[in-house]
Amino acid sequence: MKKIVTIFALSTFFLMSQESLSGQEKEINKAIDELEKGIGGLFKKDKKKNTPPQSETGQSDQVSGKSEDASVTAQTEQDKTKPSLVWSKYDFVPGDNIIFEDNLLDEENGEFPSRWDLHDGNTENAVFGDENVIMFRGGHPAIVPYLKNPGTDYLPEVFTIEFDLYLPYNDFTIYFYDRKNQSAPSGSNYLGINSTGMYLNPASSNIPEGKTIKKVWTHIAIAYTNGKLKAYIDETRLINIPRLSFNPSGLTLLAYHANDDHPFFIKNIRIAEGGVKHYDRFLQDGKIVSNGIRFDVGKASLRPESMGVLNSIFKLLSAHPEVNFSIEGHTDSDGDSAFNQKLSEERAKTVMDQLVSMGIDSDRLTSKGFGESNPINTKDTPEGKAVNRRVEFVKNN
Repeated sequence: MKKIVTIFALSTFFLMSQESLSGQEKEINKAIDELEKGIGGLFKKDKKKNTPPQSETGQSDQVSGKSEDASVTAQTEQDKTKPSLVWSKYDFVPGDNIIFEDNLLDEENGEFPSRWDLHDGNTENAVFGDENVIMFRGGHPAIVPYLKNPGTDYLPEVFTIEFDLYLPYNDFTIYFYDRKNQSAPSGSNYLGINSTGMYLNPASSNIPEGKTIKKVWTHIAIAYTNGKLKAYIDETRLINIPRLSFNPSGLTLLAYHANDDHPFFIKNIRIAEGGVKHYDRFLQDGKIVSNGIRFDVGKASLRPESMGVLNSIFKLLSAHPEVNFSIEGHTDSDGDSAFNQKLSEERAKTVMDQLVSMGIDSDRLTSKGFGESNPINTKDTPEGKAVNRRVEFVKNN
């Protein structure tokens, strides 16, 4: 199961707030770093013998940083294997009021990501394969969302956090406060992620036997509801704490062990406020509006993390055979309007087909698309665009 159990145990202690470390503790941390380097060297291949793996187009996929010297080999055969869309037990449903969204569009390679602030270390935009990513390079890099009034508690009583993580080395840390602008709360205020699981005192858990997340893109999801916290790696819920010992007030993402030999990467980051349950929303409004059904950029192919919402809709339809839906796709206003119209139609049909494949009678569902024609939020901010990119389940008489 766990690889290097001793380091895992020490890392839990090591990731405590660096500001409060005594001189003796810093010496311990230094020893841990040296130990990890020594163990990593046992498995390190000769760099001269490594060649960039080939993409499906036959070209090398690389991560591009500020300069050619900062470029690192990025893709493995394992990376190119996408998760299967069979997350039948996935119950994570993202919040519907988006507080912070960063899909890294229009970012300049090698610059600091514009929607973030730096707490420590070296972090910059890069290109992983053909996608923009945030690269944690070195100096114990830590970033916080760039928001108005960051010193205040900007996480509501019900919220969700999501992002995709590429973990080349042990330990990525999510602090539930803004380490640059807020005071540290008491208690265990961080969630640690390593190649085999998650840990947040007093709970910790390993992912299923034989699976690791090291050197492969994985989806991280966190749901907080009035003191209760759940956390997921891909389709598996690993943390379930009924009463958290502190109040989450902000967010810091830390890759303490990142360096140019082992850069960490994230993308598709979203913080959202939770909403009403789907059936209650349907009774109240006659429709369900979802921003949690995700597609590949510019395509109608569903992303696996969409299954939380689709599983919830499936359960609703199964429990209420009198309910029929018109599934309606909407896009943001970026790009060509004719393309967006066609894309919205294709995405709505993809959702309908997925529900039919799960067992819902096709006679109960129809699909249509409206492109960018019916926005429900501003077109000028990433958060507004994310709200406009939606799928609606409208009561069909």
